Amino acid sequence: MQTSKALPNSFEELIKNSDKPVLVDFYADWCGPCKVVSPIVEQIARDYKGRLLTVKINIDKKQRLAAKYRVTAVPTLMFFSGGSLKETLQGARGYEEIVRVVETHVA
Repeated sequence: MQTSKALPNSFEELIKNSDKPVLVDFYADWCGPCKVVSPIVEQIARDYKGRLLTVKINIDKKQRLAAKYRVTAVPTLMFFSGGSLKETLQGARGYEEIVRVVETHVA
């Protein structure tokens, strides 16, 4: 779901250099609540196209990255802006709740 044409070399580079806020969805294929949140994140990506970058990270494939960001439950949504972590939501959340958080970080 990463919308940038030139892919960065690392996740940290993406977060640091993005000119838009970044919504990161840490998920796992085996996670039931993740399957509920995934289409919501995809809808938000469409609704905020050009204003928000969305990225999905599979914690089973990127275990070191999940550990670095202390992801202890999935789904975990993290909002980054200006290279810094601004907010974290853990667990299944509805569209309206996620959008309320997105709106605080998107210009």
